Amino acid sequence: MLLLSLESSCDETAAAVVKDGRTILSSVVASQIAVHAEYGGVVPEIASRQHLEAVSLVVEQALDKAGVAPSQLEGIAVTQGPGLAGALLVGISAAKGLSLGLGVPLVGVNHIEGHLLAVFLEQPVEFPFIALAVSGGHSHLYRVDGVGRYTTLGQTVDDAAGEAFDKVAKLIGLPYPGGVAIDRLAAEGDPKAIKFPRPLLHDGTFNFSFSGLKTAVLTHLQKHPEARGAGLNDLAASFQEAVCEVLTKKTAAAVAATGIKRLVVAGGVACNSGLRRSMRLFADKNGVELSIAKPALCADNAAMIAVPGDFYLQHGITSGFDLDALPVWPLDRLAARLGEVR
Repeated sequence: MLLLSLESSCDETAAAVVKDGRTILSSVVASQIAVHAEYGGVVPEIASRQHLEAVSLVVEQALDKAGVAPSQLEGIAVTQGPGLAGALLVGISAAKGLSLGLGVPLVGVNHIEGHLLAVFLEQPVEFPFIALAVSGGHSHLYRVDGVGRYTTLGQTVDDAAGEAFDKVAKLIGLPYPGGVAIDRLAAEGDPKAIKFPRPLLHDGTFNFSFSGLKTAVLTHLQKHPEARGAGLNDLAASFQEAVCEVLTKKTAAAVAATGIKRLVVAGGVACNSGLRRSMRLFADKNGVELSIAKPALCADNAAMIAVPGDFYLQHGITSGFDLDALPVWPLDRLAARLGEVR
């Protein structure tokens, strides 16, 4: 199947043409980072307007780069949620128009599902596997038994890891997006310089908490104002080390509890060099088959939406033109759409 997919859940307007849910023919992303940087974070209303301006252009560019005419498309997949309601609606409206105009089926896809399956664009992964989805809005551990079959093992009880990165970056005066800036500073710092807490590390669950860690950074800055200067690299490295240790050890506990030796790490924070290194060390030491997509596929993109999109359309699972945005859409609810598909 030759599929056009769209993604507009937050601040990236993206379109991709993907063949058979595995081969990327084109992937175009229009970033809004420069627009939101002066506000220190994503402004939903501005994001929606930017999507409106960019969506037609990214679709046109995706088709041109793929060398595909609109008439050759066999289906449309679009992010339905979770995400910012206004932003989602821009992509959904565009997808509906394309579906209607071209006479091809349409399917709404869960954004997090796209992240979990993005690795299939690079290599196959055998089911079941454990997946860590970690981004600006999500820090979840899942058992993945197949496309559409997800069981939540643990999740954040407050801030997501990516949110914590951005908030701490703002505390220490770094530009948005904060995660990238902290990772860059951390490369030159000592991760053992400051002993920040590891929230919920030994609570016996697979849940995460990062709000207290952010507060610990604020407290340290109040006691040691000099840390904003020469000590900034050490602070960034120590904070990043704390986040990565919690994410890795919680994931390790889930792997041990389930006995599943296959692990996928996905989402924007999976671009972080410290997390990638920590997960590889854990996997190598414990004989775990680790899969992390390249950074471009970890960040928000439309190609990842085509992976589950292709599966659903191939199995006759489609969305009607009453398709609406779902700002909150837990992965556990997806099983109901599968019916008798096996």
